[in-house]
Amino acid sequence: MMSKIIDSVPGIVSYSSVREVKGPLIVIEKTRGVAYNEIGEVIGPDGEPRMVQVVEVGSDYAVAQVLTGTLGLPAKGSTVRFYGRTLRIPVSEDLLGRVLDGKGQPRDGMSLPPAEEYLDINGEPLNPYAREYPEEPIETGVSVIDGLNTMVRGQKLPIFSGTGLPHNMLAAQVARQATVRGHEEEFAIIFAAMGLKSEEALFFLNEFRRTGALRRLVMVLNLANDPIAERILTPRTALTIAEYLAWYRDYHVLVILTDMTNYAEALRELSSSKGELPGRRGYPGYMYTDFATIYERTGRAKGKKGSITQFPILTMPHDDITHPIPDLTGYITEGQLVLSRTLWGKGIYPPFDVIMSLSRLMKDAVGEGKTRDDHKYVANQLIAAYSRALDVRNLALLVGETNLSWRERRYLRFAEQFERKFIAQGYYERRTFEQTLDIAWDVISILPEDELTNVPPDISKRYYRRSIFESIKDVGA
Repeated sequence: MMSKIIDSVPGIVSYSSVREVKGPLIVIEKTRGVAYNEIGEVIGPDGEPRMVQVVEVGSDYAVAQVLTGTLGLPAKGSTVRFYGRTLRIPVSEDLLGRVLDGKGQPRDGMSLPPAEEYLDINGEPLNPYAREYPEEPIETGVSVIDGLNTMVRGQKLPIFSGTGLPHNMLAAQVARQATVRGHEEEFAIIFAAMGLKSEEALFFLNEFRRTGALRRLVMVLNLANDPIAERILTPRTALTIAEYLAWYRDYHVLVILTDMTNYAEALRELSSSKGELPGRRGYPGYMYTDFATIYERTGRAKGKKGSITQFPILTMPHDDITHPIPDLTGYITEGQLVLSRTLWGKGIYPPFDVIMSLSRLMKDAVGEGKTRDDHKYVANQLIAAYSRALDVRNLALLVGETNLSWRERRYLRFAEQFERKFIAQGYYERRTFEQTLDIAWDVISILPEDELTNVPPDISKRYYRRSIFESIKDVGA
């Protein structure tokens, strides 16, 4: 069908000069006027058209990636035609509740709804002057995020995980529970999954369908056995749909991207196929720029009611936070949430490493009128107290718990309760900001009131649970 359309367009030039098929790429010789990111089609001897996208342009040649894979496609006898435009996908509000592939085509057996717009998959840059500063909290229902590292509408806040840690569960939980305070009816989720195994994809699909989350969610699904070219498109397809819902339909949109490590591996494979000089650990030298083209499609805009918030998830190879993928991500985003293998080994879900985690925009999104007047103070106090408690734990290993002072033993008790009552919560347990902060005070009140150096006296007077402190007996106090 596409071939007939192209045949009818004047000025379209066909090239029968495919020099080689190399992995997901084809090299076309003697090209004229072909542009980077331009799309077209390659037709093999079987007559089946396959969509291509230009990834490299030379003086008399072009390299294009075949979005549906090159299996069975020979160089000899293949013809390439270019459309003279970049890839655009049809978008509409009716995409909510649908499952698509990385190219924006249906994956759920149903036809696409009528298009309301056709948008460039690469997006349109948001004028920096037109950006609004993010300062409205998102309630995820997860205490560590909401209480200590509050996600803000228009923020980029990634999760740094490790192989075998429950980042998929956490992603599904946030997708199911997240709301913007006061805007619950306008909240949408775009869930982009890259390089997922079949069982992981089934987990997400079943979870979203069973809980009813799919009705306000668009799932853009790329499996591990899908072409890597499609994996490169997946986050861009997801963000294009998000931009339509946010800027055209006034939705507050949360975009969950998992797993950015699989995306980076696809980028490295594509770069290697092109014969490019590798950078750190074999990844292309432009990976930072490529990440930025994804992460920076986020924010709030002046005069627009909608917003786009990103929640990228990546697995750190060998739990190495200095690896190029988390390292470059950290430079672009506004904080990070780090999962702890130690806490996961203790049976704690979600196993957040609260010392390594932070949200750089939290300070402007919490407090009276937004969450609660004590929020930032109790959050700072919890982190400070937990940091000291971890030092006391190490000391106890050396000298024994019986040789600690009663205050030090209180810190040990605090650390245990902080992990078991505040950090830990059920997979289907959704906590409000108020519930999270109340639990925080229950835990922090294990410590003497004079240890709360980060809390103003008037706040401490109203929220400190003296009954909890006095109920705990200290031997040798």
